Amino acid sequence: MGTPSEADLDIVAAQLGRRPRGTRAIAHRCPCGNPDVVETSPRLDDGTPFPTFYYLTCPHATAACSRLESAGVMRDMQQRLSTDPELALRYASAFEDYVKRRTAVEDVPEIAHVAAGGMPDRVKCLHAHLGHALAVGRGVNPFGDEVRDAVEPWWAGGPCIQQSDIKDE
Repeated sequence: MGTPSEADLDIVAAQLGRRPRGTRAIAHRCPCGNPDVVETSPRLDDGTPFPTFYYLTCPHATAACSRLESAGVMRDMQQRLSTDPELALRYASAFEDYVKRRTAVEDVPEIAHVAAGGMPDRVKCLHAHLGHALAVGRGVNPFGDEVRDAVEPWWAGGPCIQQSDIKDE
């Protein structure tokens, strides 16, 4: 993980179609070298609390997550979560990990018990789960790991952003 360079921020802006807000670090890089997950400040510059600490930026990975969501994968995960106590414990641990890492950067009381992706009771936003799994590695977020397994290699078609895609401002 590292502080984003201006080139990184330009790539993220091209990925998102807008300048990123509150980016404090590159949490993960795609095998192509582009940032694909950024770490976002828990409180934005304007004071707004921002619970999504790990933000997936790669359009290829985001599209792959959206396809899974459209196919009903979240519904299946939610069903498993409600019937598998061991999975529920692992998911609760993922929630604790997420909040602990965010709080280590900045304690924002308004979001103290809020994480991304519906944790710890619901499954929503597979993008958030993939971002968490990529940023912290395997074995922390069980649904993030499942999403990662389902969407890799999202980069196989080449980088989502080429230097020529970046517009000078």
